[in-house]
Amino acid sequence: MQRPLDSGPEGTPQGLELEAERGRRLLEESPEIVLLLDDQARLIGSSRRARETLAGLVVGEQVPDDLLQPEPWRPRSVPLELDGRREQLLYLREPGELAAYEELRAGFTAAVSHELRTPLARLLALLETALLPSVNVEALIEQGKAEIDQIGELIDDVLFLSELETGKAVVTLASTPAAAVAREVIEAMGERALRAGVTLTADLDDEIVVPLRPRMLRVVLENLAENAIRYAGDGANFSIVLGREGDDVVLTASDDGAGASAEDLQRLFERFYRADRARASRGTGLGLAIVKHIVTSAGGRVEASGAPGRGLTIQIVFPAGASQIMAR
Repeated sequence: MQRPLDSGPEGTPQGLELEAERGRRLLEESPEIVLLLDDQARLIGSSRRARETLAGLVVGEQVPDDLLQPEPWRPRSVPLELDGRREQLLYLREPGELAAYEELRAGFTAAVSHELRTPLARLLALLETALLPSVNVEALIEQGKAEIDQIGELIDDVLFLSELETGKAVVTLASTPAAAVAREVIEAMGERALRAGVTLTADLDDEIVVPLRPRMLRVVLENLAENAIRYAGDGANFSIVLGREGDDVVLTASDDGAGASAEDLQRLFERFYRADRARASRGTGLGLAIVKHIVTSAGGRVEASGAPGRGLTIQIVFPAGASQIMAR
């Protein structure tokens, strides 16, 4: 059991002890492979992941020379100077980790480029058509605006997902009463749902709190409702149910519309994936990918179930203690 940190004014023995312990814990809990070395490349401390990944680390001894070479660990050094002593933080990447990242980045870039080409091609066709005699220019302009909106929506979703994945948008470190946010989303999207012939309802427990910032919870709920409005079909009913199963918080979004095949269910949370029936939609194909990223980042899990013609259900579960897990 770790002893509590006694606070004290900065510069006092208690304050200095607090700062030292805080620094030790930050190094220990870093998710990266990090080594703290002295000016002779001797080990002073390391992160837990470093000790789990690298064999033979001994405090007070020099680290293996291969860790300091450009390959395969790709070390990045951050120099420090403390009380006149020169030290360094050494960040390492596991061999193959960078290649996997580059492959993922290249694939994502290619997918974004592909998704942008379709609305751009339609916009170009509209502009070319507008040059022909006896055409309804006003109607073409309205269609062009719709294509531009589609491009803007795609760019916004890509940037938001990128922020999530680089940690710039903090998902947790907050707890939010969910019912009020859900009611706001249902009300805000009511007109769009009406135009699509989809009825929105909610069954909410006002006592339930989820381990998400309000903005992130709103993004999750908006994307779930948006998915139903786009794809459930005219006459469908969509509901958000918020409750508990034991100590777990469960959020269920379901509709009784067009549903999804077994193959679609397996790929529903992939970036840019859209089922055959949805390919003509103006959606970006990123909404449910964003939902999954936010939920899993908050320590939760998300699953989809359904069948063709029998609707779609997306269930999100936040296990008891998820907020504490993410806040450590």
